[in-house]
Amino acid sequence: GALALILGVAVYILNLERSRNVLVTSLKGVPIVVPIIAVLLILWTFVLQRTSYGRHVYAVGGNKEAARRAGINVDRIRISVFMICSAMAAVGGIVAASRGNSVDPNTGGSNVLLYAVGAAVIGGTSLFGGKGRVLDAVLGGAVVAVIDNGMGLMEYSSGTKYVVTGVVLLLAASVDALSRRRAAATGNR
Repeated sequence: GALALILGVAVYILNLERSRNVLVTSLKGVPIVVPIIAVLLILWTFVLQRTSYGRHVYAVGGNKEAARRAGINVDRIRISVFMICSAMAAVGGIVAASRGNSVDPNTGGSNVLLYAVGAAVIGGTSLFGGKGRVLDAVLGGAVVAVIDNGMGLMEYSSGTKYVVTGVVLLLAASVDALSRRRAAATGNR
């Protein structure tokens, strides 16, 4: 009920006119990327948390040899994960192309990889595998978007944006490495 109420309020706010000059352009309605992300979030959260395939993905990501010894077909899981990642990259590319109303050979080449890895790591996905949730990656993406958008509104250069995003990514990766080292030292893996 609370989630439905929050979503209802969000849709109401997004349906209000947000443009400063309605004669030039209208800004109202829910952007199409919101329901796309919501559907993908629900789908992949269900798959990873409620199916044996999801447990196998985490097992292979955590320790490939242990997963193989447990009877999991590691090669099949890895190939399927790469296929899913490629399909999600295609969806992201289509959304990015529709947002920019054009496609260019240089589209997304400069900062997309940094922001994608940054979103996952800032959200809590481990660079060493076996840990992470879809919701955390989406929240990490929101943090990266806030950093990029906020510094753009403050008129910082793109170099400054890269440095700040890189520092935040470095801090998140350092926290992940330290927590893994501490867990290994205490025997909690």
